[in-house]
Amino acid sequence: MATLKVMDQNGKDAGEVTLNDKVFGIEPNENVVFDAIIRQRAGMRQGTHSTKNRSAVRGGGKKPWRQKGTGRARQGSIRAPQWRGGGTVFGPTPRSYAYSLPRKVRRLAIKSVLSQKMQDQDLIVLDKLNLAAPKTKEFKAVLGNLNVDSKVLVVSDDENVQLSARNLAKVKVVPVNGLNVVDAVNYDKLILTQDAVKRIEEVLA
Repeated sequence: MATLKVMDQNGKDAGEVTLNDKVFGIEPNENVVFDAIIRQRAGMRQGTHSTKNRSAVRGGGKKPWRQKGTGRARQGSIRAPQWRGGGTVFGPTPRSYAYSLPRKVRRLAIKSVLSQKMQDQDLIVLDKLNLAAPKTKEFKAVLGNLNVDSKVLVVSDDENVQLSARNLAKVKVVPVNGLNVVDAVNYDKLILTQDAVKRIEEVLA
């Protein structure tokens, strides 16, 4: 079991926390993390693209000329794909790009990212993170106390913390059950509270 220093909101030592090696101490699996990122980004696609095929284009009900005897190629509709204003062949239609991965694979991916953060010393654990009111200035002061000036992902269920961070460009706050692979990879630092660590370990260990 690895131990990590716990800090308070003022940047001072507040003891130590023992982290479960099954969650924060595994060998990161880059292939699984890649698969999880592709899956999550595919699920974020809207898939609202749409084109009209020859049956959906308005008009074209009448045969433009008789079948034989004109010297021209036979045509059945002026809305066939080769005509100007005709339908699109094999065009995109509304669809969902979402697909699923096995639960064990998804959990291995997030555990790999957490373990990598631990190895890179990009994981910060706080004893608690509470704000009396939604104040961006106060939350920015907390980040200053922790010497965090890079992109940071904060895991907190506190509504005041979530509201306080909305106007900060390099900060994103997600609830504990909203921790995901894409955000964890995109942000340089990860800030967890002791309660968040405990809940993550309950689910993933």
